[in-house]
Amino acid sequence: MTSTVGKVNTGLVMGLAIGAALGGLLFGYDTAVISGAVESIDHNFITPRTDMSEMARNSLSGTAIGIALWGCVAGSLLAGPLATAIGRKAGMLIAAFLFFASSILSGYPELGLAPIGGMGVDGLTPFMIYRFFGGVAIGMASLISPLYIAEIAPAKHRGLLVTFQQIAIVSGMLLVYFVNMKIAQQGTDEWILATGWRWMLASAAVPATLFFVAALTMPDTPRWYVLKGKNDKAEKLLNQLNGPEAAQETMREIKGSLTQHSGKLFSFGAAVIVVGVLLSVFQQFVGINAVLYYAPLMFKNIGSGTDTALLQTVIVGAANVVFTLVATFTVDRWGRKPLLILGAIVMAVAMLALGVLFQQKQEGTLLLYAAILYIAGFALSWGPVVWVLLSEMFPNSIKGTAMAIAVAAQWISNYIVTWSFKVVDGDSALNAVFNHGLNYYIYAGFSVLAAIFVWKFVPETKGKTLEAIEQLWKK
Repeated sequence: MTSTVGKVNTGLVMGLAIGAALGGLLFGYDTAVISGAVESIDHNFITPRTDMSEMARNSLSGTAIGIALWGCVAGSLLAGPLATAIGRKAGMLIAAFLFFASSILSGYPELGLAPIGGMGVDGLTPFMIYRFFGGVAIGMASLISPLYIAEIAPAKHRGLLVTFQQIAIVSGMLLVYFVNMKIAQQGTDEWILATGWRWMLASAAVPATLFFVAALTMPDTPRWYVLKGKNDKAEKLLNQLNGPEAAQETMREIKGSLTQHSGKLFSFGAAVIVVGVLLSVFQQFVGINAVLYYAPLMFKNIGSGTDTALLQTVIVGAANVVFTLVATFTVDRWGRKPLLILGAIVMAVAMLALGVLFQQKQEGTLLLYAAILYIAGFALSWGPVVWVLLSEMFPNSIKGTAMAIAVAAQWISNYIVTWSFKVVDGDSALNAVFNHGLNYYIYAGFSVLAAIFVWKFVPETKGKTLEAIEQLWKK
């Protein structure tokens, strides 16, 4: 926030950052919960459609699994203007409510329409509608939570604090992998296909409630208060966060940054928008959510049973958390660019290894090691660091709109990966040649391109105030 950080109220700053990061926990929980239900959704809603071709069924399955991502696009586009109009806090409250409602209704899509399980394949339509609205909540939280953290964080610690969002995301994923595994252990495979998947999806209502309660107790950010002319509230909060001397300096910087430009999207040129969008696209095209959403399917493809596949998925989720924590302690020391380039190289090697292992029909231990290496590369770099950059790189006067566009691009790219993985992985002709390995070769190629892009076009923002970063994008 400012270079004057001697009197930072660490407890208050950390508390607010953790509260906002609960949106990230829900983001991770709700996006990954589907991993335990993929087989059940196919069993109940897709496989019975024998009148459809293999390609059509695979496409419908990919659409059903990924429908929440279109909601994420809508939510992220809505969140920027909404967070500007009614505030960051109000946006988090709306997201928490949508999370809660969609979790229950996705697990029991027949509620109010028919007896539970009584709609057959027709239950897919309300299921997809409720998952879409869950995606709206994810899209809103994915933008507002890191934005909130960046706007209350001192510049010196902003990289660390914004990584709280990614720690929360991967913690939510690990938590739901564990919850899915424990639910699956409550019954047979048949019980999971009929009932267990419903419990998995509905379980997200619990963390949604926690997020709502936390958001109720939090103030809005100083930058939003200034944007709305509530200077007294902004100054009072800045005094609490950073102390009086830093508060005055920060107020001057915020007011200056909001009046220097008209707020038109391209008032700082196109480069900042293009770099933000491409960071988002590459974060998805390296294949992370193909691994996170389809990890149980990936392990079943090499012969693991349900319990073993879910356990292996938990191990991958744990590696995700561990290496995200490593990023927390390196992002403000090593810088953004070195971490992104290193991570992209590690991911390229790991994805190439996964492709070869699948193609050669190797046993599961080597595949698990390669998956962990890939997750380590992503969690160390492209997972947390892209969110740090997106939260800090856009100038104040265009931040809401620009970040909304970048995050929407991220969710569209996520959908493309999620849908196409299912189509390619389920293609009998391709599997006769690659044995489920083709997707991983593609992701290895995009990882190489991602490293080159960062090296050539992404500026270093480590240690700079949000206002100073604006100078990097002056025409």
